[in-house]
Amino acid sequence: MTESAPHAAKGLSGGAVGTGDLVFFVVAAAAPLTVMAGVAPLSIGMAGRAAPLGYLLSGLLLVVFAAGFTAMSRFVRNAGAFYAYIGRGLGRPAGAGSAYVALYSYNAIEVGLLVAFGWFTESGFEDLTGVRVAWWIWAIAGLVVIGVLGYLKVTLSAKVLGVALVLEVLVLLVFEAGVFAHGGGPQGLDPAALSPRHLGSEGVGGMFVLAVGAFVGFEATAIYAEEAREPERTVPRATCVAVAFLALFYTFTVWMIINAYGPDRAQAVAGGEDGADMVFAATERFAGAWAADSMHVLIITSAFAATLAFHNGAARYFYALGREGLLPRRLGTVAPRTRAPATAVVAQSAIALVVIGVTVLSGVDPYTVTFLWSNGSGILGVMLMQALAALAVYGFFRRDRRGMPAWRVAAAPLIACAGLAVLIALVCAHLDLLTGASAAVNTALIAPLPALFAAGAALALRMRRREPRAYERLTTVDAESV
Repeated sequence: MTESAPHAAKGLSGGAVGTGDLVFFVVAAAAPLTVMAGVAPLSIGMAGRAAPLGYLLSGLLLVVFAAGFTAMSRFVRNAGAFYAYIGRGLGRPAGAGSAYVALYSYNAIEVGLLVAFGWFTESGFEDLTGVRVAWWIWAIAGLVVIGVLGYLKVTLSAKVLGVALVLEVLVLLVFEAGVFAHGGGPQGLDPAALSPRHLGSEGVGGMFVLAVGAFVGFEATAIYAEEAREPERTVPRATCVAVAFLALFYTFTVWMIINAYGPDRAQAVAGGEDGADMVFAATERFAGAWAADSMHVLIITSAFAATLAFHNGAARYFYALGREGLLPRRLGTVAPRTRAPATAVVAQSAIALVVIGVTVLSGVDPYTVTFLWSNGSGILGVMLMQALAALAVYGFFRRDRRGMPAWRVAAAPLIACAGLAVLIALVCAHLDLLTGASAAVNTALIAPLPALFAAGAALALRMRRREPRAYERLTTVDAESV
């Protein structure tokens, strides 16, 4: 045994995660069924026929982002993905600032999804049994299961996510096959829905806010680089597969939803009182009541799978930042048997439990307040990190392309950064579409992002003055040195 083996045993479980596992983590975090059944009708209500193309263009922009992102993943492998990328490309203070924003964003999305899981389960269980069990009981039960899975080996979480993901994708495929087999709805199948001319319609800006949010979480492949087999291959491959799948699947599914009602009627239905049940009603009509009932159940497992995926991602940010001294170092430890970031999992679970308690005690609506507000803020934070990461790719390769083609490490990241900047501006201008809140509340939801970035950068600068050796180690802990 080499001398590095004992040291390596202190880190995460290297070589445990394959390409398929990474894809499951990423696509499950995106929650395809929740997005298509719960969010896509809102997009259709805003933009009508332009909605399918909105999802396709958002996916294409993120494919461009992934080209540079995955190029850098060959050289930087750290569980604090955004933190390490931005720190290497734009400097350690920017990396530390982005670390705090990323940690906040992943936590916000995770706790929001957990509350949504409880909310979905309460109504679903009552519909099936007639017995009402409060949402917060379901949320706490889900948190216990997620905490246990997070404490155990990462491969077990991948298997759970794989099963949940396959089932939710299958039920959407059943719906799509039903619409396709019937030749569409009252107007048949309409290929004109993908025409760029529809992008000039009203509501397209708001639609892009929802469309780009549907992809949040795909960058999580890099979070698991320290635990991946042959990360220089599996991370780029899984990222590209996940983004391409989501882009095509979302586009086709939204097109099928529009076809099910007819292009002339779909927007009116989506914007009306029955919009929330739009996909379920179409599924019952074209595939049968059994498929619609299955969809009602699987949206619960979809929310659970997404919560688990973001819980694991947030825990690994806690771990990475604890290991490098940006948070208490106790967070940067792993369980001896499973090599999971045990202390980080406990910390993440405690935060989620506090949010559940605050929601219950304050009496606010768990879905329209806790879920929508936290996810609106979290999604914007992730988008900011994506834009900075794209710029960091350019900075990392600016002086030395390391054998990479210029289009991949210069043109692609700069185009992605510009595109993401436009989308971030749209999100800030239309954040009420995600949160349903007032301008004052939306301002308060945006405010933590620059504040946390400034706090992280200030901490790094303070470390540079007082602990120069620790400062020099920031962002440099790669998989091969753990």
